[in-house]
Amino acid sequence: MKSCRLFLLALLAGQFVSLQCIAQTALTSLHGTISDQSGAVVAGAYISIKNPETGFDAERVSDANGDYAFEQITPGKYTILAQAAGMSIQKQTVELLVNQARSADFKLTVQAANAETIEVNATTAGLNTTDATIGTPFDTVQIQSLPFEGNNVLDLLSLQAGVLFLGDKPTTQQDSDSRSGAVDGARSDQSNVTLDGLDDNDQNKGYAFSGVLRSTRDSVEEFRVVTTNSNADAGRSSGAQVSLVTRSGTNRYHGSAYEYYRPTNTVANDWFNKQAQVSSGEPNVVPKELRNTFGGSFGAPIKKDKLFYFVAYEGQRTAEDQQVTQEVPMAAFRSGNLTYESTDGVTILSPSQIASMDTNCSGNGTCPLGPGVNSAVEGYYAQLPAPNGAQLTDGYNLASYTFASPAPQSLNTLIAKLDYNVHNSHRLFARGDLQEDHTSGVEQFPGQGPNYRLVDN
Repeated sequence: MKSCRLFLLALLAGQFVSLQCIAQTALTSLHGTISDQSGAVVAGAYISIKNPETGFDAERVSDANGDYAFEQITPGKYTILAQAAGMSIQKQTVELLVNQARSADFKLTVQAANAETIEVNATTAGLNTTDATIGTPFDTVQIQSLPFEGNNVLDLLSLQAGVLFLGDKPTTQQDSDSRSGAVDGARSDQSNVTLDGLDDNDQNKGYAFSGVLRSTRDSVEEFRVVTTNSNADAGRSSGAQVSLVTRSGTNRYHGSAYEYYRPTNTVANDWFNKQAQVSSGEPNVVPKELRNTFGGSFGAPIKKDKLFYFVAYEGQRTAEDQQVTQEVPMAAFRSGNLTYESTDGVTILSPSQIASMDTNCSGNGTCPLGPGVNSAVEGYYAQLPAPNGAQLTDGYNLASYTFASPAPQSLNTLIAKLDYNVHNSHRLFARGDLQEDHTSGVEQFPGQGPNYRLVDN
C-alpha cells in the first residue's frame, strides 16, 4: 500500500512538472521544399502529415519560396502528403527521431488523367544536413536489439565516437574518475541527460552513464546523443546532450516480455582471487556472478486518437561476489611478537620483552590485564583468517587476506505514462516512476554478514 501511495504521488508530481517545464529536447521537427520537375518552387502547395499510431494530423501551406515546416512535434513514423493544383499527389513515409530535425523535399509532376498518388521512397536519415549537431540516434528496434551491460540504456553513450569508457561498471569507476563518460574532452559531469525533455542528471556525482531516474530497455522509445555543436535549446552544458524519450501508448495494443539470465559458469575467476586461493591451498572457485533481468511492457488506447496509456516493469536480481582485500596480522604478530626495522637491522620483540617495557603496569587501576601484550587483542586476532596475499603488507607484521564476498542486489522499476492529445497543437503527458531497490554491502570477513543493507524506495 505504501508503494502504491508513493507511485501515485510520483505520477501527480510528474504531471505537474511536465506541464510546467517540458523542453524542446524531447521533440523533433520536419521541413522541406516543394518544387516541380523543372526545379521551380511551388508556392501554395498543401502539405499534410499524419501519424496513424496516435491520430496526429496537421497541415501546412508552402510559402513563396516553396518552403514548409512542422515544428515541435513528437518523434514517430509519419506519412507526408504534398499536393498542388494541377499536380499529382506525392506521399513519403519518414521516421522522425528525437532532437534531430529532418528534411523531406518533394518534386511534383503534372497530374495524370487518373489522379494517381505517387509514393516516393524516402531515404533513411544519414548525415545531418539540417544543423551543426553531431551525434547518433537510436530507435526502439536498435535499443531492444543491441546488447549492453545490465540493460542500462545510457550505456549506448559508450558507442558514440569521441566517448571515453572505462570498463563494464562505469558507476563504480566514476566514483573516483570523472573521465568515464568524457565526450570530446569534456568530463562526465559536463554532460546533460534529459528524459522526456526534463532534467535527469545526477547532480551529486555527475554520472554520464546513469540518470536520477532509471530507464528500462522497453520503456525507451528513442535515444540520441549530441556529442558536438549542440543547439541553443540544449543550453545547460558543454558536454554531450543525452536525450531519452519514454514510449507511449498508441491506437493499437502493443506489449513485450523478456528475461535475460547470465550464470556463473560463463565467468572466469578473478586473478587476485585465484592467487589467494592457490597460496592458501584452497580449490580454484569462481566467484558467484548471477544476473537475472526480466520485465515487460504494455501500451493501449483509452480513447482512440486522444488518450493513451503505457506501463513498463523491470526487475533485476544480481548475486555477484565482489573481491575484498583486508589487512590481517601474520602468525608471529598474532602470538605477540613485534617486528620492526632499526639502525641495527630487523628487530623482533618477544611478549616477555614487551612486558618488561611496561614498568608502570602493576595491576587493577592501571592495566587490569597485566603488563605486555593485550590478551583481548590476541583473542580477537585469533578469530581472523590467516593472510593469503601481499597486496597490503608492511612486510613484517601485517599482510592481506583476499576473498570473494556476496553483494546481492534486488532492483525494481515501474514506469507509467499517460498521453492526451488535446488537439494538433497541444499535447499533455504525465509520467510516473517508482523504484524500489534493496542492496547489501560486502562482508568485512567471510561469514560476518554484510556491512550494511540499503533500502531505497
